[in-house]
Amino acid sequence: MIKSHALKIQNAGASMEHSVIERRELRKHDILIDIRYSGICHSDIHQGEGDWGEAIFPMVPGHEIAGIVAAVGSDVTKFSVGDRVGVGCFVDSCGECDYCLAGDEQYCTKGVVQTYNSLDYDGQPTYGGYSQNIVVTDRFVVRIPDKLNMDVAAPLLCAGITTYSPLKHWNAGPGKKVAIVGMGGLGHLAVQFAHAMGAEVTVLSQSLSKQEEAYTLGADHYYATRDQDTFSKLAGSFDLILNTVAANLDVNAYLSLLRVDGTLVNVGAPSKPDTYSVFSLILARRSLAGSLVGGIRETQEMLDFCAEHGIAPMIEVIGADPEEVQHAWERVKQSDVRYRFVIDTEQLNGN
Repeated sequence: MIKSHALKIQNAGASMEHSVIERRELRKHDILIDIRYSGICHSDIHQGEGDWGEAIFPMVPGHEIAGIVAAVGSDVTKFSVGDRVGVGCFVDSCGECDYCLAGDEQYCTKGVVQTYNSLDYDGQPTYGGYSQNIVVTDRFVVRIPDKLNMDVAAPLLCAGITTYSPLKHWNAGPGKKVAIVGMGGLGHLAVQFAHAMGAEVTVLSQSLSKQEEAYTLGADHYYATRDQDTFSKLAGSFDLILNTVAANLDVNAYLSLLRVDGTLVNVGAPSKPDTYSVFSLILARRSLAGSLVGGIRETQEMLDFCAEHGIAPMIEVIGADPEEVQHAWERVKQSDVRYRFVIDTEQLNGN
């Protein structure tokens, strides 16, 4: 087994602590990655604190992983030692069902194996990117373009693909009016993607505090949702609304902002159910939808798109001390970060 220093959570809501975990020895199609950076995703916090129900402990969070190939299995041909690579939310799937064959591994009918808080097909728990290294099947590894720094590449492996995939799927582009709900870790990337795709972009945020940043990132318009006049001014305006916030909203109010045949897509995941009136849908043939990240092929496409268009998250790099990471989690819960934390995992050691 391969030893790896990591940050571990012993049980739901417990404080983070240093630990040593074991990674499997390389199989024929495996890649050993020395992790350089691991992004902090709000879902790490939800799962580490048990907000989403039963979880597997001890837990090593992290599914926004950027690193360097340290070794490859005997049948690996696409990657070599020294390559700059990334790993996102999933590390295995059946590879045989209709969705896997179509490049939508996230919807695998056998059940995709998540990067952490999951069981692999051998029944062993998976451990994530808050660690020194990871062993991953080669078809779940993506290449980080040279134009992307590795620290900014890490959050793209979840936050980036989570927003890129639905914008592409629902045809954000020239002639389309797109609203982004929330100007946070997901939203500030969604603004950049929608702008680069050619859409007219509006940000809907609680206050005007992030207005100038939104314009800098490519927004055409910005409205505060605390101002109730916003909903009357913008009624029936948008072809697509991407909701990035992990809180319960007045769904009917946001549906009213859609044109006929418009779609409200949710990528944020609040812990409590939303409610809405079906009349908010049927009176204008509107749709309410959701989207789960993207497949591996699309994730590589997203990284290449970022490199081509100069898209990158705004980040704050922190050390790998357990207390520092725990403090970052608290700041995320308070929305006190512009806009993503990234852990420098090279600082992990045996101390």
